[in-house]
Amino acid sequence: MGVLYIVLPLALLVVLAAVIAYVWAARSGQFDDTTTPSIRPLIEDEGAAPPKPEAAPKEARTDAPPGEGTLEG
Repeated sequence: MGVLYIVLPLALLVVLAAVIAYVWAARSGQFDDTTTPSIRPLIEDEGAAPPKPEAAPKEARTDAPPGEGTLEG
């Protein structure tokens, strides 16, 4: 029973903090535009350059089995 005197006020403080955070976010306009963030990945940037292709390594592959991909064998 004594633990309720500690847990109940702490729970009320957490709820009060959540309500204050929600009211602050609503008043500062955090929930005004709910459509744009969901379509932002679909919009292409006009000024962005396409990524450069990576150069192929000039060294021989080390993961190939011996004799494979060579003229010997």
